[in-house]
Amino acid sequence: MQKKSSKPAAHGTPRLAPRQVRIIGGAWKRALLPVLDAEGLRPTPDRVRETVFNWIRHQLGGDFDGASFLDLFAGSGALGFEAASRGAASVTMVDNHGAAARQLEANRDKLRADNVKVLRADALTLVRDLAARGQRFDVIFLDPPYQLGLLTQILPLCPAILNEDGMVYAETGEALPFEDGELPDWLAGWDPVRADKAGMVYYYLLKLHEKVA
Repeated sequence: MQKKSSKPAAHGTPRLAPRQVRIIGGAWKRALLPVLDAEGLRPTPDRVRETVFNWIRHQLGGDFDGASFLDLFAGSGALGFEAASRGAASVTMVDNHGAAARQLEANRDKLRADNVKVLRADALTLVRDLAARGQRFDVIFLDPPYQLGLLTQILPLCPAILNEDGMVYAETGEALPFEDGELPDWLAGWDPVRADKAGMVYYYLLKLHEKVA
């Protein structure tokens, strides 16, 4: 996925020649968008994105039109722009690295993506603010830098900003311990609806346990 940082410095110094990410489905299919060539920023591979969006489409009943998406570590924007291209009602992309946020804004303007909002903000702080305002989403993308331990910090905050039957896409550098018996506190309450592995990357679609009436 997109490797972005909760700290501006983690992106490193952007180099001049941008890389590109290709949108693989929807209204902007095959559109190429420039991506900063910065350390730690890695767009989601096409094959993984295709798998993930097939999972999400199935969970949404085949319709993206009414769905709201939050991409908390947007980086290249590969996930967020893919969702917008496929007809999401709204996509909020978040990155606290200035150059990355500006590139996201430029790509949004290039696509004339009226359903995309770009915020420069710290993800952990923003989630708490969104929860306090009662704002909720149908799908949350979590692809933080693996080495900073951010997934363990932010996943427990997500239920407060998820709509009923909402879902979280999470990517990690190691398998989540769902098969190891008792779950750690930060994973409590979550079920892996789907899971797969590509190279050294593990990726999951998570939903909260169904409440028993």
